[in-house]
Order: sequence, then C-alpha cells, then structure tokens
Amino acid sequence: MAGSPSRTRRFVLLLVLLCGFGVVLFRLVSLQVLQAAELTVKADRQHQKTVSLEGARGTIVDRHGKVLAMNMDVPSVFGVPTALDSPAQTARTLSPVLRVRASELEKKLRQDRSFVWLARKLDPEQGHRLEQMPMEGIGTVLEGRRFYPKGPLLAHVLGFAGMDGAGLEGLERRYESHLHGEKRVAVLQRDALGRIVFPKDEAAQSPASGHSLTLTIDEVIQYVAEKELEEAMNKTRAKAGTVIVLDPQTGALLALAISPRFDPNSVAALTPGRWRNRALTDAYEPGSTMKAIVAAAALEEKVMKPGTMVFGENGRMTIANTVIHDHEKLGWVTFAQVIQKSSNIGAAKTGMALGDQRLYRYLQAFGFGQRTEIDLPGEAGGLLRDPKDWGRRSLASISMGQEIGVTPMQMVSAISVLANGGILMKPYVVSEVRDAQGQLLKQIDPQVKRRVISAETARTVTSILEGVVTDGTGAKAAIPGFRVAGKTGTAQKIDPRTGTYSATQFVGSFVGFVPADNPRLAMIVVIDEPQGESFGGLVAAPVFRRVGEQVLNYLGVSSNEPVKLAMATGRR
Repeated sequence: MAGSPSRTRRFVLLLVLLCGFGVVLFRLVSLQVLQAAELTVKADRQHQKTVSLEGARGTIVDRHGKVLAMNMDVPSVFGVPTALDSPAQTARTLSPVLRVRASELEKKLRQDRSFVWLARKLDPEQGHRLEQMPMEGIGTVLEGRRFYPKGPLLAHVLGFAGMDGAGLEGLERRYESHLHGEKRVAVLQRDALGRIVFPKDEAAQSPASGHSLTLTIDEVIQYVAEKELEEAMNKTRAKAGTVIVLDPQTGALLALAISPRFDPNSVAALTPGRWRNRALTDAYEPGSTMKAIVAAAALEEKVMKPGTMVFGENGRMTIANTVIHDHEKLGWVTFAQVIQKSSNIGAAKTGMALGDQRLYRYLQAFGFGQRTEIDLPGEAGGLLRDPKDWGRRSLASISMGQEIGVTPMQMVSAISVLANGGILMKPYVVSEVRDAQGQLLKQIDPQVKRRVISAETARTVTSILEGVVTDGTGAKAAIPGFRVAGKTGTAQKIDPRTGTYSATQFVGSFVGFVPADNPRLAMIVVIDEPQGESFGGLVAAPVFRRVGEQVLNYLGVSSNEPVKLAMATGRR
C-alpha cells in the first residue's frame, strides 16, 4: 500500500493534464470553428480600413472632341492617429503643404481612431511636395478630381463638381446621372503596430467610369464670343454682359459667353452670383428688340404690310394719360421704316392694331413667358402677364418692349424663328452621350416645338430687319460682304429704390442673324448697365459684327462680295 499515494498523485496529475488539454482543445475548436467568422471580421477591423471613393467622372468635349472637363487622379491625404508619436510635430510639418492650420490638423491627429482624412484631392504641386517628405502614420490614396483644362472658357455652361465628385452647377449638375462613375471601395491595410497603411488590391476594385458628353458648343466660337465680350465690357465698364450664338436651323448652341467670368477650377472663394448663368436666369425688359417680334405678328395677321403708312405723331403721342416719345420726330413713314428707325409710337400703333389677345397669343407662340427647355439647369420663364392683368397702357408698352421680361435665351430663340422660316426650335447643348468605351448611348437630334409664322412672313420680316442694319439703328452690326438682319434695343432699368425707370441705368442689346439670305448664325448681345453711351446700336451691335465676322470666316462661309482680280497692265 506504500505506493498508493504516489499512484494517486500521478492519477490526479494525469487528470489535471487531460482536463487542461480538453480546455485548450475546446478553446481551439471554439476559436477555429465556432467563432471563426466573427474573429475574422474583428481581425479585418483591426488591420484594414474600408474607405468609399467616387469613381472616375465622364469627360465633356466640344463638337470636335476637344476636352472641356476631365478627371485627374490626385492624392488625398489621411492619417493614422494611433500610429503617431508626435501629432503636434506632424501637424506642423504638414500644415504648409496641405494649406490647413496646424491646430486643425493636430486636433484630427489626436483622435483615438485608426483613420482620419486630413486633406482631399490636393493640387498636383501639393502632391509633389508631399512625396518628398514621407512620414510614419501618414499616407495617401489617389482620387479623381474634376479639372477644367480651358479655365474660365464656357464656365457658366459647364458648371462644376464638388469635392465629393457630385455635379453642383451647369451641365455637371444637369447630367449628373450620366457623368458620375460608380462608387469605388479602397481597402487600406496596416500592420500590427499600425505603422504601415497602403491600398490593397485597389486597382482590381475600380469600377466603370461615368459616361461622357459631346456638346454642340464649338470651342473656337466660344473663345471668340468670350474675347469680344470681355473687350466690350472693358470699353463700356458695364456691370455684366451676355453673348449667345445659336444655329437657327437646329437650335444647337454654338457659344454662350457670360461676363464677369469665373474659373471652375477655383470656386471656393466665389459667391453664387458669380457663377449664375445670366443668359437663362436673368429676365430683362428687351426694349426695341421686341419690335421685330411684334412686326412679325402684325404681318402674319395682315394688319400691316411693309408699305403701310404710319403717322409718327411728330415724335410725341399721349396714351392713357402718359406720353410716348420717339428719339426723332417722324411724320408719315412706312411700316418698314417704323421698325428700321425703331419708332416707339409706330410700335405702339402696331400693337393696338393687333389687339391684346392676338399680341399675347403670338408672344406665347414665340416662346415668351415660358422656359425654352434648353438642357441646362436654373432656367427662368421670364415675365408675360395675362391680358386680364394689363393696364390701360400695357398694350402699347409691351409692343415697344416694356412691361415684359425676357431672358437672352428666349430672345435669341425667338429671332431664330425669323431666320429659319417661321419654326420655333428647342435649343440644346448636349448632342451625344457615350459610355467609357466610346460606344454611343444616346443621340440628341434637333427638335421642332411648333410653327409660329409662315415662311413668307419670315422672309418679309428678314428684309425689314436687313434695313435696320443698312439704313437704320443697327449700322454698326454690318459685316462687309454679308447680308445681316437684326434689331437694336435700349431699355431703361427699373430703379429698385423708386420703382420707376432709371435715368442712368440701361440695357443695350442687339439680336440678329447672318447671312440673312441663308442664316448660319443667330446671335444676341446684351450689355447690362454700360457707362457712358448706352444705345444698343453703339454698345452691342459692334460686338455682333466682330463675333460674326470671325466666326463666318472660321466656318468658311463665303461672302457676297465679288472677287477682285489684280490686272497687270503694260507700260506705254
């Protein structure tokens, strides 16, 4: 029995070992089998960070394929606070490169987190500087940043995208559903000490890019329009200006220039008023340019003919206890001369011959009081009141371009009706949508809205408007070698302080088309609050001429001037 205690101890020890082994075995089974999925997720959380990045945005090109908006891969900087020895020192080092206050960076780097964004989508120059100074706990990933290689060119049409890649203004906003790419997920991985963070299989996870847009815009025509508008702005010291060039046969937008301009690459410091597309959002009283539309209605309804005699009342006529003046004292003149000399009294009499209901119906038919439906955001419908809301003088006032609000886009669309034989076209700026591989997904064709006047009436009004340029107020719009049809306009602005017409604030404009016998370009020029001379024939018509001259030459449109041959003569 002496060995009995020894055997008992061995048995107990063996039992303890077996129990311990059983516990370890059970724990292994629990970790490897029962809790495997849960622990795998926990391990991934400790060693990986998933960050959502937007996919590549589609490009925007002009009608000839010249790039106007594109994506560039630029670095975004992040930090791993748990891996930093000195957040304060790291913040001071990064501050001048990232252009972020050191205190703001330090606050982020002191958080008890494994990942924080420090700066998104750096400039290329910032990225280059960052590459020269690698630091523990600081890393970068590439993200797509929207870039506009032409700077301010066409900015009000293109708009811009925000830091998150979403379109905020212009075409970027209007076609957001086409342009944006799929969201991309980047998996960032670090070691057990948290010292290394890097993308894992990022390229394999990259999704398809967004669709690209082909515009009706011609970069060269856009450049000419912007250049000439800026020169006019500098000369007249005006508050703002607009130039729109349309193809009157199709409604395709060839150029849209707004001043003041802005650079869509740098919008952070700008106010919304700077990037507002005034051609679509700002309604103004058109003044005498409306007389061309009233003339078309009168001719279509046969209440006037070009040779109909109209008495100009020697420059002064009383209507509804108010006096209408002309800038020159006219006696008997033809209806064509009423338009060519821009007679307010003649226009008022024309409106009265039509009557309020017919005039209102034609103004609606030409597109006033409603959006043109161009594929750009923010368009206003202008102002056209129902005749039941007109006052005693409204019929006369509207006939000479007062008591009605139009946008430049509405007016150039209306003048295109006269240029193309009487049809209102829907203006548009995007002609094609293609996928990332260049396959055509959607083609936008010209769209007829309605016939407004007969082709005969359109030809008759065109002939009258040619006289505006050859013998009337639009002489400075004349382009040598080409027949130009158009109308000047000078409108007083309402003084917001008094609610009456201002004696110092005007809108000068010219709207027309060329060549008059086979129109290729319809164009409007609006100069808002020019200083000094304010007549449309003096401030806007010259811009029409300079833009038209260059664009016709660029398009290779032949002039009507006969070719002059140099003849060699012999000496006697």
